[in-house]
Amino acid sequence: MNTPVSDFIEKYNTDSAVRLHVPGHKGKAMGLSEERDITEIEGADVLYHETGILGESQKNASQLFGTEKTLYSAEGSSLSIRAMTALVKMYAESRNRKCVILAARNAHKVFMTVTALLGIRVKWLYPENEAVITAGITPEALRCFLKNAEEIPTALYVTSPDYLGNISDIKALSEICREYDILLTVDNAHGAYLHFLEEDIHPITLGAHMCTDSAHKTLPVLTGGGYLHISEKAPDIIKESAEKMMALFASTSPSYLILSSLDTANRYISDSIREDLRGLLVKLVALRGKLSCKGYKLYGDEKLKITIDAKKYGYKGTEFSDILRKNGIECEFSDPDFVVLMFTPFISEKELRHTENVLLSIPKKEPLNEETPFAVKCERVFSVKDALFMPSERVKTEEAKGRILASPSVTCPPAVPIAVCGERLSEEAVISFMYYGIEEIDVLKEV
Repeated sequence: MNTPVSDFIEKYNTDSAVRLHVPGHKGKAMGLSEERDITEIEGADVLYHETGILGESQKNASQLFGTEKTLYSAEGSSLSIRAMTALVKMYAESRNRKCVILAARNAHKVFMTVTALLGIRVKWLYPENEAVITAGITPEALRCFLKNAEEIPTALYVTSPDYLGNISDIKALSEICREYDILLTVDNAHGAYLHFLEEDIHPITLGAHMCTDSAHKTLPVLTGGGYLHISEKAPDIIKESAEKMMALFASTSPSYLILSSLDTANRYISDSIREDLRGLLVKLVALRGKLSCKGYKLYGDEKLKITIDAKKYGYKGTEFSDILRKNGIECEFSDPDFVVLMFTPFISEKELRHTENVLLSIPKKEPLNEETPFAVKCERVFSVKDALFMPSERVKTEEAKGRILASPSVTCPPAVPIAVCGERLSEEAVISFMYYGIEEIDVLKEV
C-alpha cells in the first residue's frame, strides 16, 4: 500500500528547501526527527479540509478498517471523543430533539468535559456490584432501562474494551440500539487491532455507528495518533459533518510526525499485522496458561492485555507493579486491585521471555480480602455545565461528605469518574476517593 504523507515528507527533506515556515527548528536535527516535522505547507494538504495526500491516506485507512470514513487525529482519542459527541448533538438537533446520551459510568473523563461544554444531558447506567473501573453496560441492562425509560436517549456511549480488558457485547448492544432508533458510539481506544484478528470484533464491524481508536495504544503509531471511524450505517448528517466537528476541536497545527506515523501504519496493517498478531497470540495463550498454573487469577478477555487480579495473588496492585519495575518491567496501569500488561507484536521474544520469568518467579501469598468499592450513585444537584463554572474551593477528602463536586470528574486511575461535577458526594463516594489515594478534591463553595 502507498504511503503518500510519508513520501511527501521524504521528498521535501531530499529537496532541502529553505524552511521559512514553522516549526522553529527548521528541520535541523536535535535528536527528535526535526527534519520530518513539517506543517501544512503547499502540497502537504490541510487536515479536515484535505484534497490531497492526507485525504488519500485516510481513504487507505478507511479501506483497511472497512468504514465509510476514517479520519486521523493527532490528539489521540480525546479529540475523536469530542467530535463524536458533537456529531451526536448535531444529529439530535437535525431531528428537533434534545440531545441525551446514555452512558456507562466507566466513561473517560474527556466525555464528561465535552458533554458539559456542549450542554448535553447524560443519563448514567449503573451496573450491579461492579467496581468503578469496570462499570460497563450489558445488553440486559440496556434493554431493561429502555423498556422503562420515560425518554429514549439519542445515543448510547460505551467504553469497550475497558481499561482492564473487558469487551462488551457490541453486536447485541447494536441490535437493541437499532430496535430503539438509538445511535451506538464506542470508545474503542484500546482496540484498534480488533479488526485484524481472525475473528473481526471491531465495533464498526459489529454495528456501531461511530467509534474512536487510539492507534498509538496497540499499533506502531506515535503517541497522539488516533482515528474517528464512521460506519456506512451512520446517518448522512454524521458522514457529511465529521470533518467539521473534528476541526471544531482540533489544533490548526497537527503534528506531521504523528500523521506520518498513521500513514506508515497503513502499510504495516496491509502487509503484516494479521500474521504478526497470530504469532503473538499463540505465545500469550501459552503465557496465560503458565500464569494460571502458578496460581494467578487473570481478568478480562482482551487478547493483547494480561490483567492480573493482584489481591488474589496476595499483593496490592501497586505493590505488584513496584516488584515488576524493580525487575525492569513497567506495566501499563496499576491500582490497589489490578495490574495491566499490554502486549503488541513489537514486544521482542527476549522481552517476552523476561516478562514470563519475572512473573513466574514472584511467590504467591495469602489472598488479600479488602473489598473493592463499587460504582456509586450520587445525588445530582446541578448540571455538569453549571457546576463547572461556579466558585469552588479545595477541601480534604475526608471532609467532603455532603459537599457538591466542582471538578469535571474525580477519577480513579485511569481517568474513570468516581463522581461527576454537580453531584452531592455520598459517604460511599468519599470512601472510594480514599481507597484510590485521592486526598483532596474541589467542591462548590457554600453560600
